[in-house]
Amino acid sequence: MDDRPKGGRRAALLLVVITPLIAELTLGNPPLSQIWLMLLWIPIYGAGTVLIRELVRRRRGGWPSILLLGLAYGIVEEGLVLQALSSPTMYGVAGWAPRFLGLNTAYTELNLPYHAVFSVALPILLTDLTFPALRDRPYLRRTGLIVAGVVFVLGGLLLRLTVATSIDPGYQAPAAMLAGCVIAVVLLAVVALRVLAPAPSPAPTGPAAPSPWAAAGFGLLAGFGYLALLFPFGGAAQPAFTHGAWVAAPMLGAAVLAALTWWLVRRWTAGSGWTDRHHLCLAGGALVGHTAFGVVANAATLGDKLQLSALGLLTVVLLALLSRRRTGTGSITPRTGRRGRPAAEGSTR
Repeated sequence: MDDRPKGGRRAALLLVVITPLIAELTLGNPPLSQIWLMLLWIPIYGAGTVLIRELVRRRRGGWPSILLLGLAYGIVEEGLVLQALSSPTMYGVAGWAPRFLGLNTAYTELNLPYHAVFSVALPILLTDLTFPALRDRPYLRRTGLIVAGVVFVLGGLLLRLTVATSIDPGYQAPAAMLAGCVIAVVLLAVVALRVLAPAPSPAPTGPAAPSPWAAAGFGLLAGFGYLALLFPFGGAAQPAFTHGAWVAAPMLGAAVLAALTWWLVRRWTAGSGWTDRHHLCLAGGALVGHTAFGVVANAATLGDKLQLSALGLLTVVLLALLSRRRTGTGSITPRTGRRGRPAAEGSTR
């Protein structure tokens, strides 16, 4: 008997496709003229995010579990596969800030939360909004879960043998660094799947939600601001055009911004009136902000900037179409991932 939810395979396929598009292409890395490079990223990104969602849904976990596993994903990709967290030469990131215990500190602070949000949480959220009837359920049966795990591992090997060896030939992270990454991944997985899950569905306890437009504006500023604080651009050698030890200022600012964003989103979504439209506007603002930063920092030529801007505009159009479908539906709380009751008759998110 087939116990896979109806539409689960289509939902999983959508998640596989949009994850690398959000994480890489809409940031301008690579440019649209080299979109074929997405073929190298789809296996690890797509299978990795599907694997995370399947594991969390099977444990009836929520967004904290997803975000912790997103951090673990970032460690796997950046620490074990590409080994950019420790490489003294890859991307030139060792010069962004002082290294600590062999880690490229600013690059680590930038990329691990980035993967948790843009490579994992936002693709899962958008897929859940596209298939609302499946948001609380796994998409795949056990066989599909195993296939996702195998593809994830093979995708990591593919990146290691192609991207890593071509960009940073000859570098091999020290055994202690690799062991530390493995231990961190295991600890994050245990906390995400054993300590935090399952969680009860909370009753509204916070203040009334802001307007959807306010949520979108905050998402845009948070997405753009976090990247701008940590990613050197405009010819800068260190984040936020700092020099030497002054790099501690934008790194601290990024940490405060991340903490403030988490606190506000938790507070808003725990209150009354938060709906799917709010979630979509918050996510959409973050996506627009991160694409806007890609236009400023990643797009090298005028053609690349125009193409990335057009991709950002297409993202807005697609999100607007999705918003029309989801207007007035219940919320997805960050604690449980379960659909809540509509705040009021005719209310919008």
